[in-house]
Amino acid sequence: MEFLIISGLSGAGKSMMIKTVEDLGYYAVDNMPVTLIPAFAELYVKSAAQDRGAYERVALVIDIRTGQTFDALFASLSLIRAMNCDYRILFVECKPDIIIRRYKETRRRHPLQKDGEPLAEAIEREAALLAPVRENADKIIDTSQLSSGTLKTHLEGILTGAGRRPMVVTVMSFGFKYGLPLESDLVFDVRFLPNPFHIAELRALSGLDEPVADFISRWPQTQEFLTRLKDMTGFLVPQYAEEGKSGLVIAIGCTGGRHRSVMTAKALYDDLRERGHVAVLTHRDITRDPARTAEG
Repeated sequence: MEFLIISGLSGAGKSMMIKTVEDLGYYAVDNMPVTLIPAFAELYVKSAAQDRGAYERVALVIDIRTGQTFDALFASLSLIRAMNCDYRILFVECKPDIIIRRYKETRRRHPLQKDGEPLAEAIEREAALLAPVRENADKIIDTSQLSSGTLKTHLEGILTGAGRRPMVVTVMSFGFKYGLPLESDLVFDVRFLPNPFHIAELRALSGLDEPVADFISRWPQTQEFLTRLKDMTGFLVPQYAEEGKSGLVIAIGCTGGRHRSVMTAKALYDDLRERGHVAVLTHRDITRDPARTAEG
């Protein structure tokens, strides 16, 4: 069984870390009294023996709320190691001025701040009290320049031994007359493009058919729009990935979701794949009866 001890300065990012480790399959406990750790470990060892694989990884957040000294913490960690439980300590810290800014934004009170005391003094006192934990940490993470998404990705890499998981971009065509896709992150409206629905021999086809794609793409406004769309998504997609999103849904709509949106979605999907992104193409409304669709 593996115990992950998360500690560090208040306001440095422990809350984000605990959410991330839960997503990675850890059973997480925040602010457990350190004297209870051996009993907790013993209970989990017994549970794991009965249900092997169910209780293999536990994360405990131990910080200044636990007490003024951490001698008891290291004594408890020695006891759980004697139970053949491995542990490692992750310590998260941040520059004082950034912590101060975060506290001002959230309007929360630092756990050590006394009435009338400058916040900087409370942060300095907390850092001194946590110094023994920091000195024994297996990994120190400075979040001063990390966004929440980047911190999540960085932590995943530390815990899984893997690099950044690629964000999956789903490109979806749809028809506005059937409603907006609720899962969409970005929506582009292509109802301004020339409409194959009004060409009798193209009406029953879809944007995946070459005659329809040729008809739509031959117009100057289509070519300029595709160029601008690819440039925009070429900039946006890496930004979303950098923020730690695991998935991004780009929805492209025309009236019926059969012609213009399908052709445009396919062109964008091909461009994203060429740029090296993990992409999925889906057409929500392409199988709707074209005879009942007022516009394509």
